[in-house]
Amino acid sequence: MRDAVIVSTARTPLTKAGRGSFNNTLAPTLGSFSVKAAVERAGLEGGEIDDVVFGAAMQQGSQTMNVARLIALRSGLPVTVPGMSIDRQCSSGLMTIATAAKQIIVDRQDICVAGGIESISKVSGSGKAFIETDAELIAMHKDTYMPMIGTAEVVAKRYNISREYQDEYSLQSQQRTAAAQAAGKYDDEIVACNATMAVMNKETKEVSFHDVVADKDECNRADTTLEGLASLKPVMGEGHTITAGNASQLADGSSACVVMEAKVAEKRGLQPLGRYVGMAVAGTEPDEMGIGPVFAIPKLLERFELKMDDIGLWELNEAFAVQVLYCRDKLGIPNELLNVNGGSISIGHPFGMTGARCVGHALIEGKRRGVKYAVVTMCIGGGQGAAGLFEVF
Repeated sequence: MRDAVIVSTARTPLTKAGRGSFNNTLAPTLGSFSVKAAVERAGLEGGEIDDVVFGAAMQQGSQTMNVARLIALRSGLPVTVPGMSIDRQCSSGLMTIATAAKQIIVDRQDICVAGGIESISKVSGSGKAFIETDAELIAMHKDTYMPMIGTAEVVAKRYNISREYQDEYSLQSQQRTAAAQAAGKYDDEIVACNATMAVMNKETKEVSFHDVVADKDECNRADTTLEGLASLKPVMGEGHTITAGNASQLADGSSACVVMEAKVAEKRGLQPLGRYVGMAVAGTEPDEMGIGPVFAIPKLLERFELKMDDIGLWELNEAFAVQVLYCRDKLGIPNELLNVNGGSISIGHPFGMTGARCVGHALIEGKRRGVKYAVVTMCIGGGQGAAGLFEVF
């Protein structure tokens, strides 16, 4: 029986989309930062890698043309190393790890690099992103293209989740991230990156470029207060509840890990971070995509004959506080085991990258806590949920 284990992980800092350190960094370069670090940490020669599997949610601009292959080449890997890009929206980074693991278990590959990226700065916005809607699809499922913030408002109203409840959770996320940063709990994941940042003069609109070193997450607001959160206006206007404070922050970043067959890792003298056990996905109505994990998690646990109490650590992507709260309360996830060092509300959410970041963090934090199993889960645009199960070493 072949097993797939994660032997290294590395990620960039998460920087603010549009105005952070990576706002001028193209996707192949952004992805290469984490790939080169993960490969180096695993002690690999580039030519030993069987495949590079990378996920991105917006495969446009510099993130198109099979971005995984572009990242592999930009990372200095030999041209003989192939690449495959995956898009399952916000679970793309998790999906790549699952896919790499399956290639190792089923296709008898030995070493894969898997990860995720999102360069929101270079893709999102006028002239950079293009979506053509299908009228016949809308006639069948009218909410297929509903913006994510709209789906969050639906969940808030449909399940009676108050603005105050959302803000309280968001404060917790900020506080947990601030404490984790102060304790250095993200340091083992992050690789320092040299970048050229674009800065616009607010008065003249002239753009200048500055060399910077990104070596820590930039999105967290450690001084957040409940009063400050309460003062923010809802994005969709009066009568709504989603604000910039209780939603994930748009960010740029990449994360990568080396997935290896367990016996190969043993022969190399490597100590794996953990083992890929399995993954489940589920569909739900597009207008309430945020509740997807409540359908994916039971599937996952049932397939592997586990109960909620068997899971020692949960990473549930904080797309919006409202959907985290619904999923947490509906499933009975203990708050003290959920997003223990904060999440996307405070750290930031590069869509295709987050799943891979969460896996790396869950394995590192899980080892610190001595847990056996960790679950990484998230909602997915279009009405889906995903959940991945990992054994922590």
